[in-house]
Amino acid sequence: MKVLFDTNIILDVLLDREPFVELSAGLVSLVEEKEIKGYLCATTITTIDYLITKSHNRKTARNELSKLLGMFQICDVNEQVLQLALNSKFKDFEDAVQFYSGVCDNVDLIVTRNTKDYKEQQISAYTPAELWSIIQLEK
Repeated sequence: MKVLFDTNIILDVLLDREPFVELSAGLVSLVEEKEIKGYLCATTITTIDYLITKSHNRKTARNELSKLLGMFQICDVNEQVLQLALNSKFKDFEDAVQFYSGVCDNVDLIVTRNTKDYKEQQISAYTPAELWSIIQLEK
């Protein structure tokens, strides 16, 4: 199962955001244990660098990015992705870029706390709780 992780899911873990951290960390652990294939949009990496540097420091941000790059595949953001996002019906351009980077990399689904933002039909979006339930049923 190829899963694109929304930026907020990763930030829930890195910033220890309650009440979301437990489920999000559980899903990230499944990527680390290679039970699911985790994907991040390239823009997620730059956003995480900025926010972790701001809330902690540059060294912490770089250490966390290094860990993420070791666990996750990175979906490209290129002209095709940007054109698809620009011409989409998404209200939020960042969500559209993230979504279409996953589409172009043939991910199976997106895990996000904002499923309402992902109404397009090419890839289904699930909350962490929904995805966790699906994975448990497959075991």
